[in-house]
Amino acid sequence: MTRKKLAPASKKNDPLLANIIEQNIHTIVNIRQTAASRRTREERLADSITTFSGRMNFVYFHIVWFGTWISMNLGLFGMQPFDPFPFGLLTMIVSLEAIFLATFVLISQNRLSAEADRRTDLNLQMGLLTEHELTRALKMLDAIQDKLGIENDTDQELHDLEKDVDPKDVLKEMDRIQRRVKQLKK
Repeated sequence: MTRKKLAPASKKNDPLLANIIEQNIHTIVNIRQTAASRRTREERLADSITTFSGRMNFVYFHIVWFGTWISMNLGLFGMQPFDPFPFGLLTMIVSLEAIFLATFVLISQNRLSAEADRRTDLNLQMGLLTEHELTRALKMLDAIQDKLGIENDTDQELHDLEKDVDPKDVLKEMDRIQRRVKQLKK
């Protein structure tokens, strides 16, 4: 199999990225579109409200609303106040709004967290598969060297890379080192 050499990107018809990168980008976009299409009606509503409330227009709307409410209830427009200072009705409405907004944000965050966990699991699976494949490839190269009578490299790091790695062992070692670091900070 020969590799395609990418020419400099100066020509108009030459792709800027390798085909595999473009395929990966399309895969990522498709995964995100599929996840978005699987949202329930309630999740879409929560996402819409969260998106709107996370913009400056939401802040501007509240500035106008609060300013108008307070001005009207201070009698600045010559109106009879319907919610006099300390604005109990306004306080109750704002409190209810905060409760609902917090709930909508949590719904959206829970969904996004589940999607991130799924992508993390996929990333871990691909990393474990890659590690296994590389270990097998190194062992195969050693076997080829042996078959051809080529002396194997005596580099200890290379020898270590040829060992199968159990993710549980790696996690245990990470935990051990983190505990040691915490103890040193005390």
